[in-house]
Amino acid sequence: MTLVGQPAPDFTLPASTGEQITLSSYRDQQHVVLVFYPLDFSPVCSMQLPEYSGRQDDFADAGAVVLGVNRDSVHAHKAWAAEYGIEVPLLADMKLDVAREYGVAIDDRGISGRAVFLIDRSGVVRYEHVEETTGAYTVRPEAVLADRKSTRLNSSHRT
Repeated sequence: MTLVGQPAPDFTLPASTGEQITLSSYRDQQHVVLVFYPLDFSPVCSMQLPEYSGRQDDFADAGAVVLGVNRDSVHAHKAWAAEYGIEVPLLADMKLDVAREYGVAIDDRGISGRAVFLIDRSGVVRYEHVEETTGAYTVRPEAVLADRKSTRLNSSHRT
């Protein structure tokens, strides 16, 4: 089941920044790039999130904020962010409730899958990509930025 064209499931989660982040707080202000990833300190994730973090200025120029989400604790997020120079907020979905709402929870392994969702300023999911395996990483920040600039989030009415 796709979420494209549907209102993004709202949530509030603790973040590596020390605050509680609520998705709907970005409504009417910024687009959101929601990046689900399996685990802090794992090889592919340790490449993916630093790449997205390193492009946060480009995302900001495009009117978007990047949020990373997985089941690790805020404490693990802080340690991982410090070690890898990750500056985007990392959200702790420790019970996988948000991952389930987005259809990316892998309950038998206790992790979320790797996925990217683009949510426009009106709170509607405009794009989703869920990797077939947790070890795959095919949607790079450059592709999300190009997609954002071309069609997906330029208008809150496009899908």
